Amino acid sequence: MKIPTNLKHKPVIVSENYENVDGRSSYQSDAKGLSLGLAQWNDRGRVDISAKVWRYTGEKWSRQSEELPLHRVLDLAILVCRAQQYFRDEAYRFPKLYCEDDPMIDRVGMQGDAMTVAICKENEHIDEDIQLFCNALGSDGELLGERFAVLARILKEMGY
Repeated sequence: MKIPTNLKHKPVIVSENYENVDGRSSYQSDAKGLSLGLAQWNDRGRVDISAKVWRYTGEKWSRQSEELPLHRVLDLAILVCRAQQYFRDEAYRFPKLYCEDDPMIDRVGMQGDAMTVAICKENEHIDEDIQLFCNALGSDGELLGERFAVLARILKEMGY
């Protein structure tokens, strides 16, 4: 299925078969494609690039399609990587998988400050939800591991 080019987001680089590789939803996903292109929120004289996940309901392109600035895509990748690392290397040390007195996992330095990565203690069901989250990460280990390896390889090739 071809990603639409007549909408506000203007695709430049596309993956039009994303539904075939969308994790557990492979071949059954409503996320039909990914694109990098000119952002829909561009103002006259300003050009931002964004990433977009294109969802299709079977009848029309969905309003649930998401568009993100590229730096947010990378920030999400950083967050996923740090969460995976935490649950792999640190969480097992705590009976509830986190330190109740200090829920902060890390502060990842960027742009002269740092992005805080922490357990959400405001979640009234955190003790149950963190177990479910940890189990889901474990269940998705192969899916995520493959993507981490690809990302690591590409970053290495780029000189990072």
